[in-house]
Amino acid sequence: MEFIADYGSFLLKTVTLVVAILIVVGGVIALGSRQKKGSSEGELKILKLNEQLDDYKDQLESELNSEAALKQLAKERKKEEKAKQKAEKKAASAGAEPKQDKKRVYVLDFDGDIKASDVDLMRREITAILTMASKEDEVVVRLESGGGMVHSYGLAASQLKRIRDRGIQLTVCIDKVAASGGYMMACLADRVVAAPFAIVGSIGVVAQLPNFNKLLKKNDVDFELFTAGEYKRTVTMFGENTDKAKEKFQADLNETHVLFKEHVKQFRPRVDIDAVATGDIWYGQQALDQKLIDEVGTSDDYLVNACERADVYSVSYEYRRSLQERMGFAVQSAFEGALTRVLTAVQNQMQSKG
Repeated sequence: MEFIADYGSFLLKTVTLVVAILIVVGGVIALGSRQKKGSSEGELKILKLNEQLDDYKDQLESELNSEAALKQLAKERKKEEKAKQKAEKKAASAGAEPKQDKKRVYVLDFDGDIKASDVDLMRREITAILTMASKEDEVVVRLESGGGMVHSYGLAASQLKRIRDRGIQLTVCIDKVAASGGYMMACLADRVVAAPFAIVGSIGVVAQLPNFNKLLKKNDVDFELFTAGEYKRTVTMFGENTDKAKEKFQADLNETHVLFKEHVKQFRPRVDIDAVATGDIWYGQQALDQKLIDEVGTSDDYLVNACERADVYSVSYEYRRSLQERMGFAVQSAFEGALTRVLTAVQNQMQSKG
């Protein structure tokens, strides 16, 4: 039994090592392909949400209703469709103008990291939508972001402004969080909808960095920094930060904060900017009271209601993955799954023996 236990332990270590190596190899392959992604072509993915809802309804009806009830439903729908076609034919023969198509609602998703990386996809999606959208249509952005770099989120906000500049209604739905740079984007919307416990606000600016100057001095390590221009570099991680450098850095943060406040005030003029631009956050109803949003609700409810009055399309741009990248991710996923199964089996066996 002791030999079996030792062999099992050795086998587990060996498998773990091999799996770890293969995961790293798979990750490197995927990373190499991903770095080339910018030059690869992608495509738009279009999904009509009305049809998706109809599919859900049909599946539930088929499961919950008897065969007789389903036949009756089919008969009623056929009758309604006939009446509709007859009315359209009658209107056409009377010389009436053909009924206009439904309003279109285009849905985008933005999941923001610290660099607002999704902006590269969103700018393509918006460009595509603007080739078709009219002033009667609407763009809904399901936005989730805790903020990040000022210039990155400034660009993301500018992409949303393209929609407003064309006179197309822009709605932003926040289900979890739109704070700092996320709110910089959200405040551009004609209408902002947030879930009851979604986090909104954080209209402020923060910057932090470690300073290793004392540690370097303690170990007799000199750090030399050469610049041309008084403010080319203010605070550093390795040099000694002077009071003047700190004051300049703080002044830059304050100026950025002023620009942020002016941006929010421009697009949300009813907001008491001095009261909300403290860096604080609010939840759904609190944000409504502060006029940071216009409605409390989820994106799901908003889009389901939109499907009743409009044709609703989810629009996303996706890069085509190369074979190398697909293989890399497949290898990584397969061996991560294998490692999880092995560790789970060993843990269950140890628990059963205990």
